[in-house]
Amino acid sequence: MELLTVPLKKPTEVDIAKPLKTLIQSNYRNLEAEKLNAISEAVSELNLLRNAAIWKVFDRQEAGLEINYRYHDQLRALEAKIPVQELQIPFKWKDAFDKGTIFGGRMSLTLTSIGYERTCVLFNIAALQSCVASAQSPDNDEGLKLAAKLFQQSAGIFTFLKTFASATVQGEPTPDLTQDSLAALANLMLAQAQEIFVFKAIKDNMKDLVVAKLCAQCEELYSETLRSLQRDSVRTLWEKEWIPQVAGRQAAMHALTMYYHSAVAKANKAFGEEISRLQKAVELFKTAQSRASKPTLFQEYASRAQKALADAKKDNDFIYNEIIPDVGTLPGPGKAPLAKVIPMPANLSEGFTDIFGQLVPVAVNQAQAACEGRKTEIVNGEIVRLREATTAMNGLLSSLNLPAIIEVTASGASLPPSLQEKASAVREKGGIEHLKGFIERLPELFTRNKEILDEAFRMMDEERDSDNQLRAQFKDRWTRTPSDKLAATFRANGEKYRIIIDNATAADKQIREKFAAHRRGIELLSMAADQLAKEIPSAGSNAKQASNSSYAQKLRELLEAVETMKVERECIESELKTLTIDLKERFQAALAKEGVINEPAISLSEIGKVIGPLQEQVGESLARQETLTRDIRSAHEAFTAESGVSTDQRDRTLSELAAAYDVFTELHGYLQEGETFYNGLTEILLVFQSKISDFCFARKTEKEELMKDLTHESSRQVPAAVTPVIPTHHTSTTATAPGASGFSAPPPAAAAASSPPQAPTAAAPYPQQIAGMPMATGAYGGAMGAGFTGYVPPPMPAGFNPYGTLPYPTSYTGFPPGGMMPPAYYGTYPGAYGHQQQQQQQQPGAPNQNHPGMGW
Repeated sequence: MELLTVPLKKPTEVDIAKPLKTLIQSNYRNLEAEKLNAISEAVSELNLLRNAAIWKVFDRQEAGLEINYRYHDQLRALEAKIPVQELQIPFKWKDAFDKGTIFGGRMSLTLTSIGYERTCVLFNIAALQSCVASAQSPDNDEGLKLAAKLFQQSAGIFTFLKTFASATVQGEPTPDLTQDSLAALANLMLAQAQEIFVFKAIKDNMKDLVVAKLCAQCEELYSETLRSLQRDSVRTLWEKEWIPQVAGRQAAMHALTMYYHSAVAKANKAFGEEISRLQKAVELFKTAQSRASKPTLFQEYASRAQKALADAKKDNDFIYNEIIPDVGTLPGPGKAPLAKVIPMPANLSEGFTDIFGQLVPVAVNQAQAACEGRKTEIVNGEIVRLREATTAMNGLLSSLNLPAIIEVTASGASLPPSLQEKASAVREKGGIEHLKGFIERLPELFTRNKEILDEAFRMMDEERDSDNQLRAQFKDRWTRTPSDKLAATFRANGEKYRIIIDNATAADKQIREKFAAHRRGIELLSMAADQLAKEIPSAGSNAKQASNSSYAQKLRELLEAVETMKVERECIESELKTLTIDLKERFQAALAKEGVINEPAISLSEIGKVIGPLQEQVGESLARQETLTRDIRSAHEAFTAESGVSTDQRDRTLSELAAAYDVFTELHGYLQEGETFYNGLTEILLVFQSKISDFCFARKTEKEELMKDLTHESSRQVPAAVTPVIPTHHTSTTATAPGASGFSAPPPAAAAASSPPQAPTAAAPYPQQIAGMPMATGAYGGAMGAGFTGYVPPPMPAGFNPYGTLPYPTSYTGFPPGGMMPPAYYGTYPGAYGHQQQQQQQQPGAPNQNHPGMGW
C-alpha cells in the first residue's frame, strides 16, 4: 500500500541515574534505608530502560513499541512524584525532519525537563507506530487490523502532543514539535487509518455504497492533510514525495468514491448517472497519476474505471440513450468516518507497574512539608516560651542567692548542698576546659562554611565573566541568555546563606561575651570540692538561727515547687520535640478523591488536636511561674527582714556562682546546638556548591557548542529555499556530539524572594536543627522574568529553632503548584518546567468502531 511513515527523532546518550538519585535522596530524607535502596535500584532500572528504549525504535519493529511504552509510563509516573523543576538532566533531541548540513550539523534542542523527554519519546512512539503500521501485509486481516489501530493511536498521540508539547517546551520548539507540524502529522495518520478501512472493505467485497462512503471520508481526510502539509510554516519540512503522494491519494480516493458510487447508480438503473460518475472517476484517476510521485498509484482501479466507462457508454448508446447529467449536480454518497483519533490512555503499556511506588506524589510531599512547617513553627514558639520563662526564673533565684542563702545558714562555713551539686554537675560535663574546646572549634566551623560558600560564588563569577567576555566578542551573534539572569536565584540564595553565616557569627560573639563575663565563676565551679570551699567566705554568726525561721521553710517549699515545675517543663519540651504528625494517607486520599489537597484545613485541624493539650500545659506552667515569682519575692523579703541576714561578700560570691552555673548549662547546650548547626549548614552548602558546579558545567558545555556553531557558520552553504529557518536560540551541533550527563543541579529560579518572616526572639543563638532554607518565593506566584524556573532548594531538617534571628523561614512552603509552567530556554543553560497535569477528553464515539461485517 506504500503508506507514508514519520521519521524518528534522534536522541543523545545521557546518564539519568546519578542526578535522579541525588534529587530523590535530597527530597526524601526521611525514608528508611531499605526504601531508599529500592528506589536506587528503580532509578538504575529506569536508566537501563531509557538506553534500551530510545535506540530500539530505530529497528522499526513492533517489539520497540512495548519497551517505549514502558519507558514513557515510568516517566509519567515519576513526573508526579519529584519536583521536576529541580531535575538537571540535559535531554538533547534532534529534529526529526532536519537532514543536517554538509558539515554534519543538525538542528537540536536541549532541555532539562522530564516533560520534554516525554514529548520526544511520545513523538518517536507515534512515528514508530506509523512505521509498524505501514509494514503490515495487506493480505493479512490481522495485519490490517493492527495497522488501522496503530495509525489511529499515532493520530491520538500527535493530537495529544499539540497540547503537551506547548506546555513542556516554552518558547519556540524544533520544527517537528510545532503546532502546525503536529497537526499535519495527526491528520496524515488519521487519513491513512481510514484508507486501511477502505482497503479492508474492498478486500471483503462489501456493498458498493459502503465502500463509496468510506472513500468519501478518506478523500476528505486527505484533503485536510494536504492543506495542513502545505502551510507555509511547515511545507519545507517534509520529504519531497510527501505532498505529491498525499495529493495523489486525495484525488485517487475521490476517484474511488465516484467509481463505487457509479456501481450503485448502475444497480439502480441510472445509466446516465453511472456514465457521469465514471467519467469523473477516470478524470480523477489521471489526476492522481499526475500528482503522485509514483505514476502506478491505483493503476488497477484506473483501468477498471476506464473499462467500465467504455462498457457503460456502449450500452447507453445502443440501448438506453439516457442523458448524461453534470456530475456536479449529483448527490454524494455520504461519509462513513470509521477511523477516529484514539485518545492517549493513562498508561500505554499493558500491566503497568510503577517501579517508583515507594514515592508519593509531589502534591502530597508539598502538603506534608507545609504541615511539618506549621507544626515546627508552633512547637518552636512553645519551647521558646518555656525556655524564656525558665531563664527568667533562674535569673531571679540567682539574684536572690537562692537556695544558697537558706542552705548556708544551716551548714555554717561549709559549701551549701545546692552549690556542691552544681559544681559536681559542671565537673561531670568537663568543666571550663570542655566549654573552651567548643568555643575554640567555632572559628574552624565558621571558616569551613564560609570557604564553601565563597567557592560557589567564585564559580558563578568565573562563569559570568566568561559569558560577558564572549558576549562582548561576538556581540549580537552571542544569543544565549546572560549568566546574571539565569543565576539570579542562585545568587539570591547564596546571599541568604551568607546572612545565615553572619548571624551565626553574631551568635558566636554573644556566647564569647557571656562566657567572658562569667569565666571566673565557671572556673571556680570546675575546681575540686576542697579547692572551691577555700574560695568561699565563711558564713555569718546568725546563719544557723535564720535557717530555722518559718520564712526559710516557706522558701524551701517554694524552691521545691520550682524544681518540680522545671522537671515538668523538660517533659513538655521533650514531648513537643518528638511530636509527629503523619498525614500522608489523609493527603493521598484527598488528592485521589478531589484532585487537590486542602492542606491548611487538614493540617491546622490535626495539629490542633495533637498540640492543643501541650499548649494548655505550657500556659498553665507560665501562669504558675507568675504566682511562684510573687511568692518567692515576698518570702525572701520577709526572710531577710526576720533573720537580719545581710548581703555580704559570701552572699555575693554564692550568687555569682549560681549565675555562673546557669550560664555554663546554657552555653553548654547552645554550643552543642551551634556545632550541630554548623555541621548541618556545611552539608547543605556542599549540596549548594555541587549544584552551582553542575550549573557552570552545563553552561560551559553549551558555550563550547555555540562557539563551534559560530565557527562553522560562515562555511555552511545550505539553500534557503529548501531549509527551514533555524531560530537563533536552537543549538546546531554535530550529530555525534554527546550530551552532558550526570547533572544534579536545580535550574535557576524566579526573581529573588523578599525577606522571609522572622521567628520570635528567643534566648539561644543556634537552632538544634536547621528549620528552614532560603527560598525564591517568586517561583510560586509572582511575575517571572524570562529564563527563570521554579527552583526550590531542598528543605533543611525541621526541628526546634530557639533563637529565631537567622534569616530563613521556620516553615518549608513546599514545591511549586502543579499548574506552574516557567519558561524554558534553548541554547542556554537548559530550563525546566512545572509539573503538568494533562487530562484528555474522550473523543465522541468508539475509537475502534468497526463497520458491520468487517469481522474486526
